[in-house]
Amino acid sequence: MNSYPAWQYDETQQVGKDYGSMAEVEAYDQRHGKFRNVQKENDEILNVLAIRPDQVVIEIGTGTGAFALQAAKQCSKVYAVDISASMLEYAQAKAGKAGIGNVEFCRGGFLTYSPEQPVDVVVTNTAFHHLPDLWKGIALQRMNRMLKPGGQLYLSDVIFDSRNVLANIEQFIEKLEAVAGPDLRRDVEAHVRQEYSTYDWIMDGLLERANFRIKSKVMLNGVLGRYLCVKDSEGL
Repeated sequence: MNSYPAWQYDETQQVGKDYGSMAEVEAYDQRHGKFRNVQKENDEILNVLAIRPDQVVIEIGTGTGAFALQAAKQCSKVYAVDISASMLEYAQAKAGKAGIGNVEFCRGGFLTYSPEQPVDVVVTNTAFHHLPDLWKGIALQRMNRMLKPGGQLYLSDVIFDSRNVLANIEQFIEKLEAVAGPDLRRDVEAHVRQEYSTYDWIMDGLLERANFRIKSKVMLNGVLGRYLCVKDSEGL
């Protein structure tokens, strides 16, 4: 990876789970499968985006590649980007086993990955919370430049509604513990305590200032935000 100014946020430094560890990577799908229907989530994202066979997609924070591999069946090419070499190795092995050849795996992140040319769609799902708010703004400007005029951004993450925020967090943690046990409770507590999930009103402003038009926004239980955005014609 290229070198960057000393003052730039180092997105290679893991906050929360260490996904440089292959053991953590191998456990990721099983752990998330306890409280998420990942295939259904990905189907919903693809349906919202209405991706065409001729389009090119970038996914930032691809993780184990579930969305990238699913999207690859509907589009021309997917660039699957992740900061973790172990995640990319694991996802690439999955693509090989599935016989999917139109996914290119790229080491990088929100602040470091640069495509060779603009694409039609950028997707990030449950990864943006790794950046503090200042760097979220920089990342959104970079993602805007990755898109063709009129291109789409789909962003989903832990994002907090400012109304009843503490009660919503507690209810969210209790619900996940009931579904998947005390280990997941500890993981979510660490997420809230140590990672960088933000308010929806901050995310709204960051998106708009990065020259995205928010086409739709869905908040679930006051703690999960899903945005479909369109790059304005002039871009940044």
